[in-house]
Amino acid sequence: MLIPPLSLTVHILHDNTLTSDNHDKFIYLAGRYGQAVNFYNVEELCADKIQEITALSFEDSRLTVGALYRLFVPQILPNTVNKIIYFDSDIIVNLGIKELWQIDLGDKILAAVPEILSFKTIENMEKNFPLCKQGFIRCEDYFNSGVILMNLDLLRKAKETIIDGLKFLEENPQPASYPGQDIWNYCFSARALKLPIKFNQFTYYARRDAESLAKKIYHYAGGSFGIGLGLDISDSFNRLWMNYFVKTPWFSIDTIGRLYEGFLKVRGELKKSALKISATVSGKTRAFVVAENKLNVLVENFSVRNDEEVFAIQSTLPLQKLIDVMNASRGKKIFFILLPGFDFDKLEEAGFIRGEDFLDGYDFLPKDKDLKKEAYSLVSKM
Repeated sequence: MLIPPLSLTVHILHDNTLTSDNHDKFIYLAGRYGQAVNFYNVEELCADKIQEITALSFEDSRLTVGALYRLFVPQILPNTVNKIIYFDSDIIVNLGIKELWQIDLGDKILAAVPEILSFKTIENMEKNFPLCKQGFIRCEDYFNSGVILMNLDLLRKAKETIIDGLKFLEENPQPASYPGQDIWNYCFSARALKLPIKFNQFTYYARRDAESLAKKIYHYAGGSFGIGLGLDISDSFNRLWMNYFVKTPWFSIDTIGRLYEGFLKVRGELKKSALKISATVSGKTRAFVVAENKLNVLVENFSVRNDEEVFAIQSTLPLQKLIDVMNASRGKKIFFILLPGFDFDKLEEAGFIRGEDFLDGYDFLPKDKDLKKEAYSLVSKM
């Protein structure tokens, strides 16, 4: 058995879907590294709280009970536990966890990384987080709830605050992308200690900013393969994940088979999407709007022809100028727009149709070359 550098206890929140096989694998894995693991069936331990939550009516169906399990942590864990680090299931810790554990919370109820460190601007924050746009939460205070250092003593005194947060979300439905996270922010954003991004770095944004692998906590959220996670091991973030995955009892021939089936499905969907776009573009001339320093992207991914117009700009293209150009070519051209942070909603407000009049060119840049090369080859031949 390996000698652990420090003693850890892992607390796993689950429902009745946890199989005995997976339960035993967790115990084996913790024991292999000389650590402890405890299990909490939230579906049984918090049946009354779950009933209270499900009685509320939320417009956003993505707000599942499972997404709210972290709210039950203060009540589920023994009162002898007064501090804990919560992790989403898509996290890889690539630094000494002691560094996060030893942060002094003082009178703060929790510590977390502000989303603005990833989204960069107030404009992007307001676009992605309606509670910020509506003024309920300051953009600078809105945090990501995937990694939270919790002061359980203070959170145990905030049970009514959490219920108030749930009722607020019910009474003030927003077109939220992250309803579970919104509840945490509505309740506690003003009482949270802001952590540096090293404690919750999204791999998507690390790739965007051309960062090298570092001593950080990495968050692999982002949906499909190639966004948060892929199997291209030339990518250091994928390689980090794979390095840990192969050490677990879940790495087996069955898992490899499921991954293979999943990638076949992804490949099929990509082909369908590419064919649909090919049909949309048929009969139209392509035009490109691209940042001047990204012209190489067109050469590498779009095979631009001599008869196709390219608008290369140094900075943001004035919106009205682009609208005028697109109006002059309406029905004759389809515009591939490759401008970081471009607000495509403005084009739709001007009457243009996504998929018919314009496309986000970044959707066609390869994030996983092996998976997407068929899609891009179709686009390049349009």
